[in-house]
Amino acid sequence: MKASVTNGTGMGFVLEDIDIDEPIGAEVLIQVKASGLCRSDLSIQEHAFGGLYPLPALLGHEPAGEVIATGPDVTDFQVGDHVVGSLIQSCGSCVHCLTERSYICQNPAATTRREGQRPRLSRGGEPLFQGFALGGFAQQMLVHQNQLVKLPKDMPWAQAALLGCGVITGAGAVLNRANVRQGESVVVVGTGGVGLNGVSGAVVAGANPIIAVDVEDSKLEVAKSFGATHVINSRNTNAVDAVKEITGGGAQHVFDYVGHSAVLQDSLAMVGSGGGLYLIGASPDGAVTLPVVEAENFSKSISGVNMGASTIKRDIPMYSRLYMDGRFKLDELVSVQIPLSEVQQGYELLKDSSVIRVVITDFEN
Repeated sequence: MKASVTNGTGMGFVLEDIDIDEPIGAEVLIQVKASGLCRSDLSIQEHAFGGLYPLPALLGHEPAGEVIATGPDVTDFQVGDHVVGSLIQSCGSCVHCLTERSYICQNPAATTRREGQRPRLSRGGEPLFQGFALGGFAQQMLVHQNQLVKLPKDMPWAQAALLGCGVITGAGAVLNRANVRQGESVVVVGTGGVGLNGVSGAVVAGANPIIAVDVEDSKLEVAKSFGATHVINSRNTNAVDAVKEITGGGAQHVFDYVGHSAVLQDSLAMVGSGGGLYLIGASPDGAVTLPVVEAENFSKSISGVNMGASTIKRDIPMYSRLYMDGRFKLDELVSVQIPLSEVQQGYELLKDSSVIRVVITDFEN
């Protein structure tokens, strides 16, 4: 099959022919119909994070497609089903998976093949690393059924693909981790492709006010169209003072989708007494500094949020229903659709602040 492979750090994405095995056990073979370009895959291609992600590799972790074959142990899917894949790898039987915390599964390797078994992906007879046990930058994908969710057949592919990462990460932080309730105040810091889903989650929760903070006016205009009641350009306005004025002292919930130390400190200052700061964005160097004394003195909580604290078999069908009912914005997230051969160019497009998400929808060219 054709696949867009990254062969080494900083070497970009290149269209190549690779081999994919037949499904065994609880594996599902999928004809990929759409695959979103997430910046996390770009970061792996550029840095590899000290060997944490082996290269060469087939990346792509926002895929959707149609089931074309199943292994003998598959119970949840059949040929013809439309599915979306997620990078949350869950064994389904550990204490976390059994208590709807599969996003911190104790045995994520259960969704991969064991040592000694044939590799799912290979090139020239050599195994090829499958990013997040998915590998959506390809014509086909071989995935354990625990990483898949069935979708309505009338849901469009490009929008469906975004459900597996950006949507559950952004909206899940609001609805799952923070459990925002009607009338509570929310601040969304960073209104890119993930943060906009945070705005959508706040709308679903009935939050008020919903304050969007960014440094780009164009992004803030989009945030308003998603349901933000107030917008603040922190490049030319003191965002902390503005949030305190709007909320009467500080917000009950602040969601930081950026992750830089300076931004995080402002985000904590936006939190009102007894409120919470939720960390979703990843710092480039993995290190941040926060004034803990302020959190202690004003009873502010600070929580890290992994994958929106999502249970994919529960949450993804909910978001798809909300979208189909016109209550959750996905069409507006898809800025550009590209062929599989242009993954590298697609990431260049994402440098434009007006481009929210790029999705591969043509797998023949």
